[in-house]
Amino acid sequence: MTDMDTGEVDPRTQAALDLAGTYVFGTEPGRIPAVLFAAYDASVTDLDRALLGAALARCWVYSRERSRAVPFAVAAVRHAEATGDPTILADALDAALATHWGPDELEVRVDLARKLADVAAHLGDGESRLKAHLWLLTVAAETLDVSELNRQVRALERLGEESRKALFFAATRRLMLDLMRGRADTIAPLLALARETADVLPDGDMLVLGLTAYGAVQAGDRSDQVVRLAREGEALAEREGIREIFAELAWVYVGLGLADDARRLASTFDQRVLSGLPRDHNYLLILQLLLDVALATGLDEMVETIAPLLLPYAGRAVINAGAVMFHGVTDDTLARACARLGDAERAAALREKALATYRRIGATWWRERLEMDAPATQEPVPSTAMTLRPGPAGVWIVGRGSEESAIPARRGLEHLHALLSQPGTEVSALRLAGGADTVEQAGLGEVVDAQARTAYRRRLAEIDTELVAADVSGDAARSAKLTAERDALLAELSAATGLGGRPRTAGSGAERARVTVRKAIATALHAIHSADPVVARHLTGHVRTGLWCSYQPDLDAPVEWRL
Repeated sequence: MTDMDTGEVDPRTQAALDLAGTYVFGTEPGRIPAVLFAAYDASVTDLDRALLGAALARCWVYSRERSRAVPFAVAAVRHAEATGDPTILADALDAALATHWGPDELEVRVDLARKLADVAAHLGDGESRLKAHLWLLTVAAETLDVSELNRQVRALERLGEESRKALFFAATRRLMLDLMRGRADTIAPLLALARETADVLPDGDMLVLGLTAYGAVQAGDRSDQVVRLAREGEALAEREGIREIFAELAWVYVGLGLADDARRLASTFDQRVLSGLPRDHNYLLILQLLLDVALATGLDEMVETIAPLLLPYAGRAVINAGAVMFHGVTDDTLARACARLGDAERAAALREKALATYRRIGATWWRERLEMDAPATQEPVPSTAMTLRPGPAGVWIVGRGSEESAIPARRGLEHLHALLSQPGTEVSALRLAGGADTVEQAGLGEVVDAQARTAYRRRLAEIDTELVAADVSGDAARSAKLTAERDALLAELSAATGLGGRPRTAGSGAERARVTVRKAIATALHAIHSADPVVARHLTGHVRTGLWCSYQPDLDAPVEWRL
């Protein structure tokens, strides 16, 4: 009996939780959410609501319905805190962490992990302690807190003295840490221990297969046996339809010297697939692995597609679910991508940051790999100077350093020139479109009046409530209809409001100027890209358009503009 199996739990709650225990990760939850919600709605105690809320959150997020999971996760933590029971709170925090596992929620996970660390010391149940230490290890890996990583691995090893399940996690996470630190001497004994205990998890054998392949790559083992294991993994991924495994195997194939196979798997991630990747716990992993593969196999179009997607996550460590494997830092792949794309200044800065991180955490294999990938002696690093200036009649000059090209004059180039001349200063689109003496013309009225906007927002709130009811009852048709109505209303509101929710005015001079200037600048950037993609990418990332426009300089890699 665990600490949660007490007589205080309502029988209906326990029956719903038992049903939830049959759920298989990644599958359709069927009637489980409806049963859980009915019990949740009928429950009256903080204990029952904490347990049911956590179960609902996990059920929704594991079936890739995160938006439905969040309110239940938040409520579960609130009710669990009210119980004062550390085991109940640990269970709720587990659900909250699973619900906030996206690439943009690291700070949330760090905060939740702090709360979990306070609770973990008071847990008596072995399963609860195991879950807590796995989460604390995962967050430590994401934040590259090496001392905390070591502490959590040791905690798993102590738990491993009590259960085979904990021993499996202890062996696999110790291997992850050793591989991160570049140790190859522990691969064989830790894999042997993991194989002996893999039966404790449904996917234990698959995890061991993955670690075997990763260990082989880092140890330089390209034997037929390892290649056969990789092929088996590909067949499994094909059967199960697990997309992230294709990205992992493509990386493994590169390490095994099988560039054609790596290219074949990576190419299944076309631009449509990449743009539609859900921002879940696999997002950074897939982008990092595919960028690494694309750089190694000459998939330059993929490099150009992925680099901008990954750039907002510069400085991040990349791990897969549960910290089974460390996949380097984003600065590493981004440095090599920027070098490939001709942005030498940014490449050099990112490379130094990656090497500094690898030295700090003792990631020998990763550091040596990046050092060996240093560009051969090449021409002097291009100047940070960029050019955008008027040329002879009908022509503008654009370029970097000493390399300049002529492109046809366009109105948008004049707008960009005006913004570059006043870095960091907001200039009205009205002024750009018509000059300093332009007088604002009255519009035809707001696109959608205030009363209508209020009605739209009220209906959106009603739809959210109706969606929950439809989901609980399993009415897919009703849910689809409500979702379509919600999307249409959001589109109307988006068209009717500008920055900060301010109403747009149909036909006003400012609104016409906003549209005209945005289109002109977009056309100009396309023309610049044909002459110098690096200049175009820089401007795309640092020019803001709207009713007010500006050029925001890159403080980390300042550019000297020749205007």
